[in-house]
Amino acid sequence: QVQLVESGGGLVQSGGSLRLSCVASGSIFRLNDMGWYRQAPGKERELVASITSGDSTNYAESMKGRFTISRDNAKNTVYLQMNSLKPEDTAVYYCNADVIGRNLLGRNYWGQGTQVTVSS
Repeated sequence: QVQLVESGGGLVQSGGSLRLSCVASGSIFRLNDMGWYRQAPGKERELVASITSGDSTNYAESMKGRFTISRDNAKNTVYLQMNSLKPEDTAVYYCNADVIGRNLLGRNYWGQGTQVTVSS
């Protein structure tokens, strides 16, 4: 079994910054693609950004230039640096990872989510 634990969420004023972290632990052979998603009240969960094991990144259009995703493979951790935050960025942010377990089987995992609230 694998656990993804997010941290770094909170309340910030418009224009501020936050850095989210997500640590993967458990029966891990290899972490493949990792990503951040978010879900605002009454809306569907949407992709924020993703990063491959080779550090190729992909961003949702509205996050380009403001958010940066990175990873530290030695620490099994993925980060999301969020700058120039706007009230519309308010949501629960979820970590996601494609994991190859020590049994060499692949599975996708979600974290429990961390709340980000941006006040105007």
